[in-house]
Amino acid sequence: MENTDLKTKFKAPLEFLSAVSAKCPKCRIGKMFSTPIYNFGGQKMNPECPHCGFHFEIEPGYYYVAMFASYALNIAEMVTLVVAVYVLTDSRSPWIYSGLLIANCIILAPFNFRYSRVVLLYWLTPGIHFEAWRTEQKENEKGI
Repeated sequence: MENTDLKTKFKAPLEFLSAVSAKCPKCRIGKMFSTPIYNFGGQKMNPECPHCGFHFEIEPGYYYVAMFASYALNIAEMVTLVVAVYVLTDSRSPWIYSGLLIANCIILAPFNFRYSRVVLLYWLTPGIHFEAWRTEQKENEKGI
């Protein structure tokens, strides 16, 4: 089957919606994480996509780069929070800002952990792109 046939026959899930729901960047169907974002057992990432078999950790230490994405997310959240608090309260107390920033970092840590890896896999790794044949192949194997 040619690549053009796949594009007309199969409608790919949208990239942004797949990223928000933390789906595999190759097939956009399989889940990257096996646990919910907020739970007491911590987050557990699947070693490979349950749908297409794509191995998420491309090389040893691959997710160290995700720390930079997490840092960028954290800074963006902090700046947004500080500006919002300043505009809404006009407060100049460093205790209010310090307390809110620490609480913000703790509360959003699971979010930053998950979506820093998603951002890394979807947009910061040049060799990873959506491959419609992975989805099409699995659907054919299942008889759908």
